[in-house]
Amino acid sequence: MTYTHRNKGTCSVMTRVELNDDHTIESVEVMGGCNGNLKGISALLKGMKAEDAINRMQGVRCGAKATSCPDQIAAALTEALAEMG
Repeated sequence: MTYTHRNKGTCSVMTRVELNDDHTIESVEVMGGCNGNLKGISALLKGMKAEDAINRMQGVRCGAKATSCPDQIAAALTEALAEMG
C-alpha cells in the first residue's frame, strides 16, 4: 500500500511511504528537505516495521521547530497504518 502525506512545518513538502501487508516498510520517499540525509534515512527504514520506525522518530524536532522530517515520516507511517486498518 502506498500512502502520501503532505508535510507540515518542515522544508520537505511531502512524504510517500509504501508498506507491505505485514507493516514492513518497502520504501520511503521525501520530497524537498536535505536530500542526502533523507535518502539515508529512507535506506535505513527499508525492511523495518512501521511501528518501530514510528517509535524511534515520532517527536524528533529540528532546531526550534515543533517537528522535523523524521517526525513527518512518522506521521505518514501512522496515517498509512490507520488507513490499512
